[in-house]
Amino acid sequence: MSNARVFAMKFSKVYPLYVQKAERKNRTREEVDQVICWLTGYSPAGLQEQIDKDSDFAVFFAEAPALHPNRALIKGVVCGVRVEDVDDPLMQKIRYLDKLVDELAKGKALEKILR
Repeated sequence: MSNARVFAMKFSKVYPLYVQKAERKNRTREEVDQVICWLTGYSPAGLQEQIDKDSDFAVFFAEAPALHPNRALIKGVVCGVRVEDVDDPLMQKIRYLDKLVDELAKGKALEKILR
């Protein structure tokens, strides 16, 4: 899938998939929200607003209040791609989010996920 297609994907369509993935592993929607808010700086209300607005990933990250300064500490592989090696800044942010949700679903403690 091209970067442009990924950037145009609606966050509101992907968000339930993040929640489903976490819930299958006995994690909660609140924990998914906490991870997303940690990365992006959104408040829970701001996150819900983005979902309600049907923002795509490009808008979702462009309007993020404050990306967490420790996001560069997120390392590892998502979908066969090492997140720290992704060249496109927006795609890297998306991969960071994917990696955090993966770690949550794998049972990693929130304290370790939120570096």
